[in-house]
Formats: sequence, C-alpha cells, structure tokens
Amino acid sequence: MKLTFHSTSAAPARADLLVCFAFAGEAPLAPKAVKLPQHLRASVQGEFREHKLTDAAEGPFQRVAVIGLGKRNELDSERVRRVAALAVQRADASGCESVNVWFASEVCSAAGGPRAVGQAAAEGAGLGLYRFLRHKTKAKAPKTKSAVLSGEGRDFAEGAERGRAIAEANAFTRDLQNQPGNCMRPRDLAAAATKLAKRSPRIRCKVLDEQAMGKLGMGALLGVSAGSEEPAQLIHLVYKPAKRARGRVALVGKGLTFDAGGISIKPAGKMWDMKYDMSGGAAVLGVFHALAELDCPFEVHGVVPASENLPDGRAVKPGDLVTAMNGTTIEVLNTDAEGRLILCDAISYVLAKERPDCVIDLATLTGAVIVAIGHEYTGLFTNNDALKDELVAAGNETGEKCWHLPVDQNHRDALKGEVADLRNIALGDPGAGASIGAAFLQHFVGNTPWVHLDIAGAAWGSANRDYVGGSMGSAVGVRLLLRWLETHGGK
Repeated sequence: MKLTFHSTSAAPARADLLVCFAFAGEAPLAPKAVKLPQHLRASVQGEFREHKLTDAAEGPFQRVAVIGLGKRNELDSERVRRVAALAVQRADASGCESVNVWFASEVCSAAGGPRAVGQAAAEGAGLGLYRFLRHKTKAKAPKTKSAVLSGEGRDFAEGAERGRAIAEANAFTRDLQNQPGNCMRPRDLAAAATKLAKRSPRIRCKVLDEQAMGKLGMGALLGVSAGSEEPAQLIHLVYKPAKRARGRVALVGKGLTFDAGGISIKPAGKMWDMKYDMSGGAAVLGVFHALAELDCPFEVHGVVPASENLPDGRAVKPGDLVTAMNGTTIEVLNTDAEGRLILCDAISYVLAKERPDCVIDLATLTGAVIVAIGHEYTGLFTNNDALKDELVAAGNETGEKCWHLPVDQNHRDALKGEVADLRNIALGDPGAGASIGAAFLQHFVGNTPWVHLDIAGAAWGSANRDYVGGSMGSAVGVRLLLRWLETHGGK
C-alpha cells in the first residue's frame, strides 16, 4: 500500500473514505469541510478502538469512519499505531481503494506532537494490511491501495516519512521470518543481506563461508552446522554514517534458519515453528533495511551467524567437545542449546575484529523466558545499567517492551565444565533457564558493555495489537533497536 502525507492546514486530500478520531466523551475531530450525520455524532462514545462507519452528510467525502482513541490523557504512540492500523483495515474491509486518515491538531498535541504522531501513524498504517502471500497460488491482495496520512505541517510529514521506512523494514523482516525453512536457508539469509548492501552506499556486506570460519577457529558455530547439508554462513553488515561516527556498536542476531534440536531432537509437535529461530538475525537485517534510508550517527556492525541444526551421522553428539573462536572449550551436553553456541562465536568475532563500544545480541534463545514473562515482553540481560535503561525506555516508546531479568555469579557457576571450560547447559534442574543462557553468552563478552535480548516469546505468537501480533512473525527488535540508535548516549 502506498503511503503519502498531507497537511491538515490544506484542503483535505480526496479519498474513498475519510477516517477521523474521537476522544472518549468528546465529539469527533473531523475536517471543517466535512459534516457528519447527527446520528453518528450522537452514537460515538470514543472508547479506544470503537469504530463506526457512515455516509457523510456533507463535504468532499462520500463515506466517513470514526475511531475512538479512549481518554485524552491516555493517548500515546502505541495507541496511535493501533488506530492507524485499524483505519486502513476498516477501509479495506469496506472495499475502499483509498483512505484519508485525519489526525487533527488535538490528537497530535495529546500524543507527543506532530512528529511523534506522524511516525507512529505511518508505522501502524504501513503494517495494518501486512500479509505474507508469497506462496499463495490464489492470493487475495488488500483492496486498499493507498492511504493519505493528514497531520500538522512539516514535522508530521518528516515523522511519517521515518515511520514509513521503519514499517517497510518491519515488513521485510516479517517476510524473512515467515518463509518456510526450505526457502530460507543460511544461503538465502546471506543473499538477503548481500542485497541490502545495494540499497545504500553507506552499507557494505561480507559473508564468511565455513572454510573462512574454520580458519578463525569457530568450532562452536561449525559444530552446530555439522549435522546439516546446508553450510553455515557468517553475515557481517556494516553501516557507516555520512559524518564522523559518534561511536561503534555491534548488533548480533541468532540466525538458526531451522532448529530440529540436533541429536537432542525436539518433539514433533509444532516443530515447524522452528523456522522462526532465525528471528534475531532477521531483526538485524531489518535494522539495516531501515538504515539504508535513515540517518544514524553511529557506525553499526550487524553480525548474523546463520546455520541449521539437524541430526545426521556428522552431527555433534551430547557430551562432545567444541572449541570457540576465543579458545574457550565447551562440553555440548544438549545439542538443542545451540543458539548460544553460534552466538558465542559471532560475539567473539565482532569483538576481535571491530572492538565495538557495546554489543547487543538478539536471539530466540530459551523457552524458559516464555515461562517467565510470556509473549508480550522481551527478556533483557546485561552487564551495564545505562544500556539497560536506554533499551527499556526505547521498548516502552515503541511498544516492544523489555523486562530486565538477572544474570549473576550463581548462573555463571552453573555452567562450569567438568572436562572443558564450560558446559552449554546447567546440570540438574536449577531453573532460571533464560538467565543461564545469558550467563553463557556473558562469558564471551568480557568487560564490553553488553545486552542480551531473549526474544523467544515476542518473535511470534504474541497478542494481536492491530499492526502486529498473531501466529506469524512480529519482527520484534527492529523498531526497538532503531529507536535505541536514535537515542543512544542521550542524543
């Protein structure tokens, strides 16, 4: 769907449907040129997500919809995203090819100003009609082909343009996630990354094959891929800002394009969902999709170890030993705890090669994090309180909320090996599986400021929030990290 932006100070842009909004207990906020029927004005309560559709009594629009915003003092960017998505969904359900979504000045004032509302509106509208139709032989594409977002002046338009780029990056990420495992192999993820570099001269990409990884000593990553006929790939994307960089950050995303568990094979039920085990890597690629259009003051390195985890005669066995790139020896007691194995080599690689100021990794790492905090939060583990505070704030602003969970010496001690430096799981049943997974990764970070984001719950299967959620991929992490890059260091 094509998004365009229009000022509310000009005559309303023509469309098949006008969508305007109402606060709880207040009259609908429609353009002056539009006269709403009295019965509509009387029936609208303005409760959040309430929506009513009618013919206009007078003005340039034949049909008008009013959507409730809830109480004025409760309006925020997340609600704007949701009602913008609902607006395009109502237009599509009504068979309208075009829609004008009208954000009156009162709406912008209540939700952080025109720029913030413009961005949130474009994110919501841009994702409200997302469909994954690539493999449908008789796909029904959305009927609504264009949406005009109307708001206050240049600030609204600039915010909306940023929101459009972020929505497109989010949809790109979901497309990667939603591909079946035989269509999104490590080589396919690497090809998508290579293609991203062509979108901007500020982005470059290199891909290391298994021979190159072997020379670097990446025995943990290569051990995971040993049971698959698909060779592993290590993707390294780099974004360079137009001006001198304010710092260097590394984003590391788990890229397990399919995870059967290896020799420690998973139960068959819902194993098909393990195509989503590359969601962290997909999010890193999504960030770079947006960086091709958005300014960022930092040099950004995106590293994605891409592999499959399958059982065959060459697969690592429970009890086998592997050696990570930094020389750490690891007893692989459970081959289904593979994400930490590919991530530890990726983290070691970026620290050795690029020496970033901080590292943030994203991974569908543990089912334990879902037990702890469900599907609506990302588990956050860190050795740096400033980074934690920045990411929690970015999560609250984007609707990709993070919850700080502990990682301490008890968790690290549980991973001490018997015949090697580390085990990849704790013995017995100590609980705190998400914290123990984070503790394993922390071993490879050293003193570098670091955050681990366990997105196993939020990457798919979250509650439907109009523009995101449901059984398919959510692209969690993309909007979070882009907001963090925008605000990191207080600027």
